[in-house]
Parts: sequence; C-alpha cells; structure tokens
Amino acid sequence: MPDKTMTADEAVSRLRDGMTVGIGGWGSRRKPMALIRALLRSCVTGLTVVSYGGPDVGMLAAAGRIRRLVAPFATLDSIPLEPHFRAARERGELDLMEVDEAMLLWGLRAAANRLPFLPVRAGLGSDVMRVNPGLRTVTSPYDDGETFVAMPALRLDAALVHVNRADRRGNGQYLGPDPYFDDLFCEAADTAYVSCERIVDTAELPKGGPPQSLLVKRHRVTGVIEAPGGAHFTSCAPDYGRDEEFQRTYATTPWPEFAARYLGGDEQTYRAAVGRRP
Repeated sequence: MPDKTMTADEAVSRLRDGMTVGIGGWGSRRKPMALIRALLRSCVTGLTVVSYGGPDVGMLAAAGRIRRLVAPFATLDSIPLEPHFRAARERGELDLMEVDEAMLLWGLRAAANRLPFLPVRAGLGSDVMRVNPGLRTVTSPYDDGETFVAMPALRLDAALVHVNRADRRGNGQYLGPDPYFDDLFCEAADTAYVSCERIVDTAELPKGGPPQSLLVKRHRVTGVIEAPGGAHFTSCAPDYGRDEEFQRTYATTPWPEFAARYLGGDEQTYRAAVGRRP
C-alpha cells in the first residue's frame, strides 16, 4: 500500500482557484484548522465551501477566499454566530446557499453515492425553498404521492477533515463522541486530505477503539497529514477540548489584527504565538 503522508502545505498545493471544498467537523469541533491555516498561507481563492460551519468558514470568509458557501450555520458553539463570517456576509462578500442540517447531509450522501439528488422532507414548510429558488421538489411515484425536496448532490473537488489517529495508508479513526459526517465528506470528494493528531501503524488502530471508530477508509483518501493539535482552537475530544480563551480572542479581534498576529507564518510560528505545544 502506498505511503500517503504529506505536509499541510503540500496538500493545499494541490488545490486550485474556484474548487468546491468540503470541510469536516461541526461548528467549533474537530475542524481541520492546520489545513485551514495552510490554505490561508496559499493564494487559492474563489472557493465554494461546503461545511457545518465554524471558524474554518469565518477565517476563509474574512480572508476573502470564499465565493459561495453551502452551510446550515456558521457557529463557534459557545459563541452562537461566527462573527467574522457574519461581517463578511453583511458586507456582501460571498453568496450563501443556506440549507437545513439534514439537507446538507443528504446532499453529501447523494454525492457519495454518485446520485444527482436525494429526496428529503427537511426544508418543506420553511423559508429554505424561498431563499433557494433553484431547489426543486419531487413527488413519490408510489401510492402515497408525497412531495419531497430534491436535494442536489454536493459533489466536492476536495475534502479536508481532521481525526484523532490515522495510518500512512489513509485509514482514519475518530475517538470522540461524534463522527461529524467526516466520512461522507471524503466519500463525496474527488480527493480527500486527512490531518490527524497522530500517525500510527495500521495494527494499532483497532486497539484504540471499536470497529465503527475506523471512520475514514484509505481508498477515499489522497493524503495524510500528521498535525498534533491540528484542530486548535476547536476541540478534538478526547485529546483536548476547545480553547475557549483563544476562541474569545479570535471572536473579538478585528480580522487584520488577528491574521497579522497569529497567521503570518508557518504552523510552528502559530503554535509559538498561541503558546501551544503539540
């Protein structure tokens, strides 16, 4: 089996302007922040981002890298609305396809199964259809005749996710309370880049958790990046919780000042600036 290890910068070097990029995690939980920081160091722009949004969306939006966002929310969890996303949206700097959480899930499932759409009840009776006039409905061909939203497939050019452990072949394992659909992001994408807290031998993976924790399969993964603390400042349970103090700093600091103070160098510079060791 090939060794798929690479650095975050090497992974991001494979992305191109205008791509559709899916970002795993949920809100301010287990986001692939080392990969996001590498993306911010690059010149890649004009992205369509698909995400259960958190600071990944906020940072990319503040830096002007997002052309279109597909998301049900953008939150820091303990801070309900992602402030840098909000500011960019209020300035009209990105287009937004706002959908229900289940609609996003079904869009990823459709893409993972190479289907053009999947029917879903979520969205009916809400303003989702009004704010997304391109959405269509379908009628069941069976006796029930029920109407559903036809959620289009969210096919991704690339996926970025973070897990607790992985091997060099691309098998990824989460050890926290929730998978956050990271496997679907990888399955919906043409290429997938998985950062992890620690790379281990393949034989070590089943010793760390049950079979269902082996979430990401190697045949869906293009690159593996060892990034201890790579989800900071979001949580990566059970390895570490969310850095609430630093998250407050992020949320209350104007973007140019924050970017200059913490994002002006490589990952080692970032760790030194936030006082964090792997």
